[in-house]
Amino acid sequence: MDLLRPPYNCIIVDDDEVDRLTTVSFARRFPFLHITGIYASTEEALASSKEDQVQVMLLDIDLPGLSGLEFRSRMINVPVCIFITAYTEHAIKSFELAAFDFLEKPLSTDRFALSMRRLEEYMDTRQKASLFEISLGANILYIKDGHDQLKIKLHEVLYLEALKDYTKIVTVNKDYCVISSIGNLLKEKTFETFLRIHRSYAVQKNFIRKITANTLFVNDFELPIGRSYKDLVKTFK
Repeated sequence: MDLLRPPYNCIIVDDDEVDRLTTVSFARRFPFLHITGIYASTEEALASSKEDQVQVMLLDIDLPGLSGLEFRSRMINVPVCIFITAYTEHAIKSFELAAFDFLEKPLSTDRFALSMRRLEEYMDTRQKASLFEISLGANILYIKDGHDQLKIKLHEVLYLEALKDYTKIVTVNKDYCVISSIGNLLKEKTFETFLRIHRSYAVQKNFIRKITANTLFVNDFELPIGRSYKDLVKTFK
């Protein structure tokens, strides 16, 4: 199985049999998931699952022995961890461990479906990003797409959008996703003509058409201005 393409290998860990079977039942409704393991304890999951062969974990937190949070810290390289628990006080700690989502018990059909839609979109973006490699030249971006190398002129890039560990490069004609954080890209001299306007957005200055109190227009795109970036945007005015 190609681990970058669906179906994605998924394990489910919950010590409560009814909750475990409920999660299994919900997950089986989504064909892009391939359930490779169903476990009643994290010890059992650790003994049976290899980190590099799992893409999604549906994980209870309050477990005997090794907790779900401790298990996640040991399996931190698994791309997606969705915690499912009755104890909402664990939410903040779960996101410190790169949780993709946090679902409350008892599981809701609609809420689970929403999480799965977000998951499918994220994994699709991640898969596309894995196809691209980026290198930089003077006013040129070289993006490797399989065996082909695409040359993008920097002045054709409208803005950058952060997508967790990836960055979407939006050009006049097409969008690309690359495996690099927006912060790392903006450190490069190549992107010195870009203005950071939000933790998730940086825009090419010469494409800015209009600036309002809370938004900025780049060509026909309306993008938010982050609260901590407002003073920076004002200096551009």
